Amino acid sequence: MAQKPNVLMLGTGEYTTGWVGKASDSDKSTGVVALVMLDLKRRNKINNLAMCGTSGPKLPQIREHMRKMLGAYEGIDPGVVKTFPADDVVDREAYKGAISTLKKGDCAIIFTPDDTHFQIAEHCIKNGIHVMITKPPVKTLEEHNKLAALAKEQGVLCCIEVHKRYDPIYRDARDRIQQLGAFSFFQAYMSQPKHQLETFKAWAGKSSDISYYLNSHHVDFHEWCCSGNARPERVVALSSTGVAQAKLGRPCEDTITLSVQWRTLATNALGHALYTSSWVAPKADVHSQQRWFYMGQSGEVTVDQAHRGYTVCTDSGGYGSVNPLFWKPTPSDGKFVGQACYGYVSFEAFVDAATSVNSGELTLDRCDRDLPTMASTAGATAILEAGRRSLDANGAPFDLIYQDDASCTPIDMKPSAF
Repeated sequence: MAQKPNVLMLGTGEYTTGWVGKASDSDKSTGVVALVMLDLKRRNKINNLAMCGTSGPKLPQIREHMRKMLGAYEGIDPGVVKTFPADDVVDREAYKGAISTLKKGDCAIIFTPDDTHFQIAEHCIKNGIHVMITKPPVKTLEEHNKLAALAKEQGVLCCIEVHKRYDPIYRDARDRIQQLGAFSFFQAYMSQPKHQLETFKAWAGKSSDISYYLNSHHVDFHEWCCSGNARPERVVALSSTGVAQAKLGRPCEDTITLSVQWRTLATNALGHALYTSSWVAPKADVHSQQRWFYMGQSGEVTVDQAHRGYTVCTDSGGYGSVNPLFWKPTPSDGKFVGQACYGYVSFEAFVDAATSVNSGELTLDRCDRDLPTMASTAGATAILEAGRRSLDANGAPFDLIYQDDASCTPIDMKPSAF
């Protein structure tokens, strides 16, 4: 039997613990990562579990929040999670000490600000640790390709946590899209409400933007749909401003649209895509509006991810559309029963793959075909970086550069020549 890995969670924020200085009022008040890892430990899939942030003085409140929210589930014990750094220490490099407690073949899950992903992931990989990074994994194509090469050199798995690939509706749509002929048009929209800017105020508009944060979902999904058949070649970005800058007191886009020219390799036919994201949406029936439309030359697909035909209305919470296919924190007879949710499955798939790589049952090449690894997702990072460069250059278009006419993996980018 393969040895169970230890798991280190890097980052202690909303998606990991549900704590944002208080219990989050989003759809993730329980967090996701910590609860999934605790349940995987309960299921005997992982060994020791630890969590690392940068501010020790925050950790007592986070542990109490986890005890209250996660300890309410039968068989879940948040007290087993070791925390770093010490409660009286603030250390932005605390991850190094935490990683030093792991052994080769263990796992690290990185949910920290976007601009910290590269150095943390690099340190993990150099120590022989399998890594899963939240999207976007990094902000530049150069860093992306460096991590992909390093992971291959060290023989470890480096994945991206893009859970939409595990949504049964998205996966079915992706399979149907393969029968719709050459790519013609794709349009996606994703938003979060204005009050989330308070949650993200430490980094919004400074170390990252809403396109990196939200467009990364559907850029990756579209890349996955077109993998090997079409490639992005030119990127232009547009933005709206006014709300975020007023709330944060610094320049920050409200809404960003990436316009991308695509080319089908077999036929040379052109297609184009629009990816729009915003964090100034009004409070609505869902925390995040999410929808997209795909047109091939012989058919089309429309998906409204946010609305699954399931609504709940209460005196305290008002009216809302809910999606337990993504995440189900509501206990069933006292038990956590979210194991089939695609927000859970994405992490379980990573842990299972890492365990199988350790045992020799699974190769990294096979992982590149079956999982969203760094080696297989460079196109999405290239689109996001080119979009940022376009915004910084007042909307100038950027061309993606490939090794040859048959390649789907970008190696660089440059301003378009007209």
